[in-house]
Amino acid sequence: MLDVRHLDLEEIATALQDQSASEYRWLIDPASGEIMMWTADGGIDGKTPVDLDELDLVPIEAVPSYVWHRDMADFAEQVSDEQAGRRLLRAIQGRGAFRRFKDELHEEYPHLLNAWYAFHHARATRRAIDWLLDNSLIDDAAASSCRTECPDPDVP
Repeated sequence: MLDVRHLDLEEIATALQDQSASEYRWLIDPASGEIMMWTADGGIDGKTPVDLDELDLVPIEAVPSYVWHRDMADFAEQVSDEQAGRRLLRAIQGRGAFRRFKDELHEEYPHLLNAWYAFHHARATRRAIDWLLDNSLIDDAAASSCRTECPDPDVP
């Protein structure tokens, strides 16, 4: 088992969000917890092509975008300013939701940006913890402890 205190949960969360990983793959070394990127042309060192099946590394598969979309909806539903919440919910309808949501926050509700980043970070961190647990890289006690340390923050 890996020691969760020595893992880069933010980097794992980034890999879990990466929806464009068709030309490369995020991997984690189950012995050390080191995160690396593999490409078909450059392997993991950027120079030596190697087949993924030859590596003793665990691929980090992206979490579906609808999961991250739900985070935006959850955040918008918790915003105390009803008009802001409605506008944010409207922004996430249809294609381009992620861009419109960010644009709406930056242009109309910049005072909510820090709250959104904290909310998003907490959710992403818990997903990284859950992914590690689901892949038997950490144990239940470590996962439970970490989840307790990163609850959703209050949304203004």
